[in-house]
Amino acid sequence: MSVRTLQRWKFQLENGRKGPQTPPSNALSLQERAHVLSVANSAEFADLSPWQIVPRLADRGEYLASESSFYRILKAANCLAPRSRSKPKQRQKPEALIAVRPNQVWSWDITYLKTRIQGMFFYLYLPMDIFSRKIVYWEVHESESAELASGMMAKACEVQTIEPGQIKLHSDNGGPMKGATMLATLQRLGVAPSFSRPSVSNDNPYLESFFKTLKYCPSYPTNGCFDSIEVTREWVEKFVYWYNHVHLHSGINWVTPDSRHENRDQAILKKP
Repeated sequence: MSVRTLQRWKFQLENGRKGPQTPPSNALSLQERAHVLSVANSAEFADLSPWQIVPRLADRGEYLASESSFYRILKAANCLAPRSRSKPKQRQKPEALIAVRPNQVWSWDITYLKTRIQGMFFYLYLPMDIFSRKIVYWEVHESESAELASGMMAKACEVQTIEPGQIKLHSDNGGPMKGATMLATLQRLGVAPSFSRPSVSNDNPYLESFFKTLKYCPSYPTNGCFDSIEVTREWVEKFVYWYNHVHLHSGINWVTPDSRHENRDQAILKKP
């Protein structure tokens, strides 16, 4: 490091901006701050926020401080907690679902697949096993509904020979996921539902990541559109086979999802 660099750093430290040396002339005095605090905590205004207090005082021809000053004074006095009986609703993080074997926890979602007709989509229904990342079932339909979702889930449980009480099913808060038909089907199948927090995509990361892999695949249509539902189903079938049986998944130590699902991964990883 050169001497010139040290000299420049020293100059910047000694001559840098330090802000005003004296308080602003319009700063509130200690007595004025105390008066603002007493007014804000009075019986009349105790349940109101500063943006409600200041206009009400202005209607009387009174001005004590700006809204931002009210907020700063209340914050400094630790009086900025919710000021009414109506407390903000707290969103609790859902219970973590941990899978230590296949067919213990599934996650599912629906994604839009564009068609050549603007505003028209095909819908890919797809559940994934979060332990093995294997796509356990899929269907493509021309509409999105809880009825189609419930039928898809019943077929998925049949194909994977799922027993009542065996799996938990996680999803977001979409209409098909929480529809009455879907919930009734899950109850009949003995599947325990789990839902993400509203507007929190990170609660369902495996499907979000999978859909990006699907739509950024080199074989995906170059214009991003499918010609017909038959063509769409044919393409999805080929992609799911590749994903389950050929794709070496980085999240499961670079083995295929099918190998992990069928408990062949440990033998593969032990090979020299």
